[in-house]
Amino acid sequence: MTPVLRARALSRSYDGRPVLTGVDLDVDPGHRLGVVGENGIGKSTLLRLLAGVEDPDAGDVVRPSALELLTQEPRFRATDTVADVMAAALADVRAVEAALQDASAALADGGPGTDDAYAAALLHAELAGVWDADRRAELALVGLGLADVEPTRPTARLSGGQRSRLALAALLVRSPAAVLLDEPTNHLDDAAAEYLAGALRALPGAVVLTSHDRVFLDETCTEILDLDPSLDGPTRYGGTFTDYLAAKRVERERWAERWKAERDEMARLRHAVRVTAREVGYGRELGNNFKMDYDAQGARVEQQVSRRVRDAQRRLDDLTRDQVRKPPAPLRFAAPPSWEAGAAGLVLQVRDASVPGRLDVPSLDLAAGAKVLVSGPNGAGKSTLLHLLAGDLVPATGSVQRARGVEVALLEQDVGLADDDRTPRDLYEAVTADLPRAPRLVDLGLVAPRDVERPLRELSVGQRRRVVLALLVARTPAVLLLDEPTNHVSVRLADELVDALEVAPGAVVVATHDRWLRRRWTGDHLVVEDGRVHVDAQGPGGPPVPLPRAVRPTVTG
Repeated sequence: MTPVLRARALSRSYDGRPVLTGVDLDVDPGHRLGVVGENGIGKSTLLRLLAGVEDPDAGDVVRPSALELLTQEPRFRATDTVADVMAAALADVRAVEAALQDASAALADGGPGTDDAYAAALLHAELAGVWDADRRAELALVGLGLADVEPTRPTARLSGGQRSRLALAALLVRSPAAVLLDEPTNHLDDAAAEYLAGALRALPGAVVLTSHDRVFLDETCTEILDLDPSLDGPTRYGGTFTDYLAAKRVERERWAERWKAERDEMARLRHAVRVTAREVGYGRELGNNFKMDYDAQGARVEQQVSRRVRDAQRRLDDLTRDQVRKPPAPLRFAAPPSWEAGAAGLVLQVRDASVPGRLDVPSLDLAAGAKVLVSGPNGAGKSTLLHLLAGDLVPATGSVQRARGVEVALLEQDVGLADDDRTPRDLYEAVTADLPRAPRLVDLGLVAPRDVERPLRELSVGQRRRVVLALLVARTPAVLLLDEPTNHVSVRLADELVDALEVAPGAVVVATHDRWLRRRWTGDHLVVEDGRVHVDAQGPGGPPVPLPRAVRPTVTG
C-alpha cells in the first residue's frame, strides 16, 4: 500500500533552537497517527510542515493535493454564515452531482461514448456519496453539538468553540485524502468527542492528529508517534494509545536497566584504571619464579600494565561520552510534612456553606487520605468548590473548617506569575527551602531544562502552571486541591500524575473534564450541577444522587 502522506528527515529550528530533528513518518490510507509529546516539543510544527504551511530546514514531504489542516483557531470570512460554510464543504459533491446530471442528459440524447461517460460519472458520484451528502452534513452538525445553531447565523457571532466545531463538521463532509488535526477535542463535550472519534475511524484517507485527550487517542489512533526524548529519539508505536502506554512502560524499564548497567560498568572501569589494571600478573596466580621472570621481563610487564590501563581508560572515556542519560523519575508524593502525625481523622469539614448564585454545599467531610473526583459541566461550580475548600473564598452562610496544622494547597487553572521576573528555579528553591530532601526541579519532569532559568514572565500559561504543580509535588500538602491538573501536560506526565495521585498519602480533590482520568478513578466521586453538589455512588458516569440536608452523607477515604 502506498502511503498517502510521507515525510523524511524533517528538521525545523526557530531562532537557532532545534524543535524537530530527523523525523520520519508514513501514513497509509485508513490509518490514523496520533502525535504525542511535551508542550513545545514540536507537535503543531510537525503538522504545519506536513501541510506545507511552513518549509522544513531539512527533509521533504510527499502529500496529496486533497489535504486539509485544521488548526486550534480556524478562520472564516466575517460575512460567512453557518449555511455558507456547509455549502462550501459540499461544493465538490455538488459539482460531481451536476456532472452526473449532464452525463444523464447526454445519454438520453444518444451519441457515441455517452454510455461510457455516464458510467464513469455514476461511479464518481457513488464514490463521492452524492445521495448521502446532505444527511452526512446534518449528522456532522448534530454530532458536534451544532444542531441548535441557526444556519443564517454569521460565523463572527459564534463562540470560539462553535467555530472550531463548525470547521470540524465541514472537514468531515469534505473527507479529503489526508486530514491533519491539532487538538480537535479542545471544545468538545464527551458526546461530541465520541462522535468525532467514530467519524475519523470511518474516513478512508490518512489522519494525523495531536491531542491531550487520551480516551480520544485510544478510540481513534492506529499508531502513535512519540516526539519526547527517548533512547532512540522520536519513536513510532503500532496499535492504540493503551498499547503505546504498555510499550512505554517496557521501554522505560529497559532504559533504566541500561543506565544502571552502564553506571556499574563505569564504576568497574574506574576501579580498573586506578587499581586492577595496574596489578602485575593481573588475572593469574603468582608462582615461585615470579621475581626472576619479572626481573628478566620487567619492560614487557610494564608495557602490558600500561596497555591494560590505556584500554580501560579508553573504554571508560567512550562510555562516559556515549552513556544514556538517567531516565526521568516518575512523579510521586511524599508524606505531607504538615500532617505527618495525623494518620486518620477529618482534615476538612463543610456545613451548609453557600456562595450566592454559584454554589451550595449542605455537608462535606473530607478524611485524611481521601481521594475525591469532582466532575460536572462548565460553569456548574467545580472551581468554586475548590476555592471554598482552599479557604480563599468565604461562604456567605455556613462554615468551612480545617483540622489544626493542616496545610491546604490549590492548583488553579490560572496561576498568575505573568509579571514575575524570577526563574522557575528561583521560585522552586524559595518554596522548598525548608524541605531538605526536596527533589531537584529538573528531576520532576514538569519543567524543561531549557526553561528552568528563564523568567517566569517569558513562559506560557501552561509552563507557569507546571512550575506551580512542581511546587505542590515537592511540598505534598495534607490536602491537595487540583483544578484540571492534566491540562498543559504531556500524555506521559498526565498518566504519571494520575498514578501518583492514587497513592498520595494526603487527601486529594480533583476537578476535571479529563475522560481518561475519570474512567480510571477509583476513589469517591462528586458531581456539581447547577451549583449543587451530588454524590455519585456508582462512580464517574453513573447517575448522581442528591445530597439532602437531612442525610448529609460523608465523603471519606
